[in-house]
Amino acid sequence: MKKGTKRKAAVASRKDEAAAAATTTTTIEEPQQQNNKEPTKIVRPTKRSKAPKPESEPEFFEEQRELEDLWKQVFPVGTEWDQLDLLSEYKWNFSNLEDAFDEGGVLHGKKVYLFSCTEPQLLFFGGQSKVTCIPVVVAIVSPFPPSDKIGINSVQRESEEILDMKQMKMDWVPYIPLGKRGSSVERLKSQIYILSCVQRRAGLTQLKEDRVKKFEYCLPYFYHPFKEDETEQSTIVDIMYPIEPKPVVCEFDWELDELEEFTDDLIKAEELSEDQKDAFKEFVKEKVREGKRANREAREKRKNARESLSKEKVEAYEKMKFYKFYPVATPDTPDVSQVKSPFINRYYGKAHQVL
Repeated sequence: MKKGTKRKAAVASRKDEAAAAATTTTTIEEPQQQNNKEPTKIVRPTKRSKAPKPESEPEFFEEQRELEDLWKQVFPVGTEWDQLDLLSEYKWNFSNLEDAFDEGGVLHGKKVYLFSCTEPQLLFFGGQSKVTCIPVVVAIVSPFPPSDKIGINSVQRESEEILDMKQMKMDWVPYIPLGKRGSSVERLKSQIYILSCVQRRAGLTQLKEDRVKKFEYCLPYFYHPFKEDETEQSTIVDIMYPIEPKPVVCEFDWELDELEEFTDDLIKAEELSEDQKDAFKEFVKEKVREGKRANREAREKRKNARESLSKEKVEAYEKMKFYKFYPVATPDTPDVSQVKSPFINRYYGKAHQVL
């Protein structure tokens, strides 16, 4: 055997002996360690079994409609400030207005301008009759705003005023449906515009009484260049002749009434004294002259307005439609079906359709 081979054999033999010794030592020490130490017991908390949850009935929520709050967003023009809370007295339902924008509805796919007003009516509900403030929504189908004016008129005021809407803090603004409130107005390209008012009730205390009353006398104004206003054809003038102890208040029709006979009747009724007869007649004549002059000016104004319109505007006025919406009947609200009227106001006249 060669030397190298013997050397390798000897090294291998020594390695085997060392490994055997190590194994023997480990085998002897482990029992000693086990005899000296007590085994550690790990105590784990007993898990409580959970009682099964009782099966609860599934909750159902009424799906929110896109135009559900549309009628509430429209400012009720001309309503007294202290009457606004009465609009929440009942849960009025304007699903007919919402349906009108659906396919097949009268407002579907059209540009629409909406304003609201209220009509006090004596209604029977809940076993009693009482005057109820009914909300009404008027829809105008038009490619442009029907007017940027507001009329202010009342029995107490001597004459009407026609003001810019913005003077009364009102304007046409886009309506954003409930599901799109996070979107920008520019991206929506809204087809629905509502009459809005930014005057807050809290700020009314800072205003003069006459200014506050103006809001209550407001009427949405509309001027149709192709339809004469009833007042332009009227031959009746209102008379309020100032005299003590009380003024003479009456109407005089210059086509039907004869002034001499009319005055004598007032004297017989002791509403006018004999010594005031001539002065009263002159007063009435002046009022008649004013009425005739106003009619001529109105007709001239309408003629000029027609001539200044473009062909597109003429077509738009001819196609313009008014729709008047009342609340639909529900078990929670009074029935308004018997008090519906097509009349909107003295400027708009009558609606083409009442819903």
